Amino acid sequence: MRKKTKITIDPKYILAVIAVVSILMIVVSFRFNDKMAPVQSAVGGVITPMQRGINTIGRKIAKQTKHITTMNKLLKQNDALQKKLDEMSAENRLLQQDKYELEDFRKLYKLDEQYASYPKVAARVISSDPDNWYNTFIIDKGSEDGLAVNMNVMAGDGLVGIITDVKKSYSTVRSIIDDDSNVYGTFLKTSDSCIVSGNLQLMNDGVIEVSSISGNAKIEDGYEVVTSQISDKYLSGILIGYVHDLKKDVSNLTQTAYLTPAADFRKLDMVLVITKVKNSDELKEMLN
Repeated sequence: MRKKTKITIDPKYILAVIAVVSILMIVVSFRFNDKMAPVQSAVGGVITPMQRGINTIGRKIAKQTKHITTMNKLLKQNDALQKKLDEMSAENRLLQQDKYELEDFRKLYKLDEQYASYPKVAARVISSDPDNWYNTFIIDKGSEDGLAVNMNVMAGDGLVGIITDVKKSYSTVRSIIDDDSNVYGTFLKTSDSCIVSGNLQLMNDGVIEVSSISGNAKIEDGYEVVTSQISDKYLSGILIGYVHDLKKDVSNLTQTAYLTPAADFRKLDMVLVITKVKNSDELKEMLN
C-alpha cells in the first residue's frame, strides 16, 4: 500500500492569502461598483437579517445585564437598610429597657420615701421559679452587701416577702403569695388583727387569703392591711394589700376575706430590702 503524504501549510501563508483576497475584494468593490451591486444586494439580503437578529439578541442581553446590575444594586441597598433597621431596633429596645428601669427606680424611690425610717438597699431580681408567679425568687445582693435572713423585702406599693437564705453575692426571697407564707396583719383603719396566707391557686385571680378576722370587726371592702407589731419576723406598718369580699363563718365568731397584694407578683424586676432584722427583744418591748 502506498503511504499517504500529509500536507501541512504554515498558518502565516493562510493569513497572507486571506489578507490578499480581502484587499482584492475591496478594490474590485470600489472599481466595479455598478457590476457588484447585485452581489452586494444578495449579500446584504443575507447579512441584514443576521445583523437584525444579532442586534435584537444584543439588546436583550444588554437589558438583562442592566436588570441584573440593578438587582444587585437593590440587594446591596436592601442589606444596608436591613442592617440600619436592625441597629435602630436594637437602640429602640435599649431605650425601652432604660425607660422601664427608670420607671422601676421611680417606684422604688417613692416606696423608699414612704418608709424613710427603715434603712434599705435596692436589689435586682435575677431568677425565679418556673411558674407564672414570683412566689420564690433570687436577688443579686447577699451577705457582702449586708443582707441577712429574715430581712423584709418590698416592691410596688408594699410588702413582697422575706429573705429565707443568704449567700455571699445573692439571696433567696419567699414572697407572701407562697403557699408556706403566713403574715400577721392589722387593718390600718380599725387596728383589728388578721392573718394573711399565701395561696398560689388564688393568685390566678390576683388575690390571697385573709383569715382570723374578729366577727365584730367593722371592716369594709378596700380597707388597707399592714404588717402587725406582733409579727416575729415582719417589721410593723408595711402595706400588704387591700381587703375585699368579707364573709362571716357559720358561728359569726370570725370573718374571712380576700386580699389584693400591694405588689405586682406577675412581674418583679427591682426590690427594696430593709436592712434591719426584727428580733425577739424588739417584739417583747412592743408587747410590753
